[in-house]
Amino acid sequence: MDAPLRGREALLIVGGGIAAYKSASLARELLRLGASVETVLTPAAQRFVTGVTFAGITGRPARTELWDPSYPGELHIELTRKADLVVVAPATADLLARMAHGLGDDLATTCLLAAKGEVFVAPAMHPRMWEHAATQAAAATLRARGVHVIGPDTGPLASGEVGVGRMSEPEVIARTVAEHRTRGADLAGLRVLISAGGTHEAIDPVRYIGNRSSGRMGFALAERAQARGATVTVVAGPVNLPPPPGVHLVRVRSALEMRDAIVPRAAEHDVVVMAAAVADYRPAEPAPEKIKKSAEELTIRLVKNPDILAELGAARAASSASLPVLVGFAVETSDLIAYARAKLSRKGCDMVVANLAEDGFEGADNRVTLVRADTEDALPRMDKRAVADRILDAARDLRASRHGA
Repeated sequence: MDAPLRGREALLIVGGGIAAYKSASLARELLRLGASVETVLTPAAQRFVTGVTFAGITGRPARTELWDPSYPGELHIELTRKADLVVVAPATADLLARMAHGLGDDLATTCLLAAKGEVFVAPAMHPRMWEHAATQAAAATLRARGVHVIGPDTGPLASGEVGVGRMSEPEVIARTVAEHRTRGADLAGLRVLISAGGTHEAIDPVRYIGNRSSGRMGFALAERAQARGATVTVVAGPVNLPPPPGVHLVRVRSALEMRDAIVPRAAEHDVVVMAAAVADYRPAEPAPEKIKKSAEELTIRLVKNPDILAELGAARAASSASLPVLVGFAVETSDLIAYARAKLSRKGCDMVVANLAEDGFEGADNRVTLVRADTEDALPRMDKRAVADRILDAARDLRASRHGA
């Protein structure tokens, strides 16, 4: 669909941060997708951008004052009466906190209190501010109320540092808003089981074998599945991420623990997505005490871990019962599609999400190819939440085709 937001009224609230300059491009993107756009600038936003810019883009005056003498009624009520959706970008730490506490002393915050449409926020701030417990609590509170949080992403910041706090790009925000509006609750009634993160295989009480998996892809899948109406369980290895609100989280550390948490649960679910980077091997005999540095060389004997995806695939092949759609992941450094196709056949799953290691680890975006028995769908680089939606779309369609829907 060329204009998925056609006929929609969008209210864009611009917060006070250096990322406010991107909000002009976001207004243009929302217009391009078919929406009509009204703009509200906070007092702090006007330190970075002016209403003239947004008026020129949207064809409507940008609003800045709660007590606007040019409007004879309650401006915040009129703006939100028309708005199907509200987008806050950039959403500063202050604005997130004010939203969470229900404050309303200017045009932006009173609009947010009066909003009747869906609300989307795109945080932007220094990583230390984003990671602060108060900001995380505010974001969690808003998510629990149904507010959609887009980002923040990892990247270069105004300070010259690099970290999590960069506002998502305007085209990503607009596309995410459009996809939310067009998908709705299409996964309502489905039970989805997702593995996330890596595993830690103990060498001794303080050291382990692990990998670079951050868990972002698995948590993005959980966040989007839950937002689309599914009942979601996440089995997560050690990750440094706040859990998506509204999902059932099971924490594990090793591959053996992950296997014991997933295999007994799989048959109770409609879709199983194995996004975790499970270690292939573990130390055969973890040392009971910390290994001291002594010899020039240290040899550690490794033994193979259970192959959880293959076990799930074999259980499906051996059963006549209705079993879940099974999605695996393949992270490679070369010959991506060939390895993914071999894994699809060998593991007995319905789809393999394939990506090169350089494209997917640790960052906020990813570039993947969805490999099925008869198709390959190479996606452009996009935010991991957008990737998650495409994976869930494919899993939904696979289940529908299996059940003749």
